[in-house]
Amino acid sequence: MTRNTQVQPHGKRQSKIAAASGWIGSALEYYDFFIYATAASLVFPQLFFPSDNPTAAIIASLASFGVGYIARPVGAVVLGHWGDRYGRKTVLILCMFVMGLSTMAVGALPTYKQIGIWAPVLLVILRLIQGFAVAGELSGASSMILEHAPFGRRGYFASFTLQGVQAGQLMAAAVFLPLAHFMPKDQFTSWGWRIPFLLSIVVMIVAYIIRREVDETPAFAEERAHGEVPASPVVEVFRQSWDDIVRVVCMALTAVIALVAAVFGAAYAVQPAYGIGFPSGVYLWIPVLGNICAVILIPYVGNLSDRIGRRPPVLVGTLSAGLLSFVYLYAISIHNLWLAMVLSVLMWGIAYQGFNGVFPSLFPELFHTRVRVSGMAIGQNVGTTLSALLPAFFVAVAPPGSAHIPLKIGALTFGICVVAAIAAFTTRETYRVRLHDLGDRNAVPVPKGDYDRLRAGAMRGTTGTADPQDLTNQLRS
Repeated sequence: MTRNTQVQPHGKRQSKIAAASGWIGSALEYYDFFIYATAASLVFPQLFFPSDNPTAAIIASLASFGVGYIARPVGAVVLGHWGDRYGRKTVLILCMFVMGLSTMAVGALPTYKQIGIWAPVLLVILRLIQGFAVAGELSGASSMILEHAPFGRRGYFASFTLQGVQAGQLMAAAVFLPLAHFMPKDQFTSWGWRIPFLLSIVVMIVAYIIRREVDETPAFAEERAHGEVPASPVVEVFRQSWDDIVRVVCMALTAVIALVAAVFGAAYAVQPAYGIGFPSGVYLWIPVLGNICAVILIPYVGNLSDRIGRRPPVLVGTLSAGLLSFVYLYAISIHNLWLAMVLSVLMWGIAYQGFNGVFPSLFPELFHTRVRVSGMAIGQNVGTTLSALLPAFFVAVAPPGSAHIPLKIGALTFGICVVAAIAAFTTRETYRVRLHDLGDRNAVPVPKGDYDRLRAGAMRGTTGTADPQDLTNQLRS
């Protein structure tokens, strides 16, 4: 059978629905993932991990948050296989329901006082399920949007996946923090904390309504029609593109910036043992401000990557964020709260978005259609999991009372960002490569002049194909 390499034209409506589907699904997944983090700090130590030692209860509660990251590489392998074997739409609906139902189950879970040791055991199991489910969201949504997007606008449309992630974190803060602040403490501890978990059903229903309207992508449908869906996408992607998976792992380590701002930086600034003593209530605004900036900037950065390429924003954003980590931690060390907040927003809310706004298009563009979800899922989740271990490592390197904390942690952070930047620098540029040629190391990019004209047509809505193979006809029309 002769393969027809022309992807059929796909309307502007499907591109928009795919982007909306990725946005709302990612918002739900990360809303669910991060309300757990808030509850693990505020109420879980008392309700699920009672102990004569409050510090031990807090550590146990936060450790239950961390197990969600441990499950992510496993979820990446299983859900990546599912997305490449059975379709992008199928895996995204699966992820959505697994995450939503496990989150609602946390909201209905009996406490230690009611069922004893089974309470923390069930809580950890549900957290593992959350981590498993979230591992397939970004790779599935990014691949879905990428394969529906018009040629020349893949970076812009795919960026909405990450905008949804940041919006989900804002939603978590917007629901949880007012309840914690305004409800009487005994009511919040008794039942009020359950409300954000149970509310996830609303977002889940909205996400399902949108996602069911998205067609399977033409690229995957063509692979399936020609019997080219691999039996084992995970094995195939490691055999063909192991070096690109390593690059994705290294670039994903850039997530250290968010963790320095919101985890280690917060502990350094707030915990009395470090001798800084910033008010925790004020410091909670740092992730809120950072996410507001991210929601605004990410589509602009994605659009920029369609004009100048994927690598430049990633390189500039990663290295500048790494350098800003020095002065951010220094501002904390000199007890300057407002300078620390400004620098955190610059580092995390602005510079870091050079990476955040681009990786939803860059990562899946490195892989063939037949292994795209698996390649991105494994690389991105392994890198994110390694990043999640870094705050504990930082505390071991610079414990309370040690000297030169900003210099030590800033140097480590910048060093990790340099590793990520080297990986980005050695990555081939993909923004002008046709969809069917993605993953091919010898692919010839569309000439810049033709690309610019096609991109301009896509922005006007006059060239709606996801992958224009016949450039002559496209340019004449």
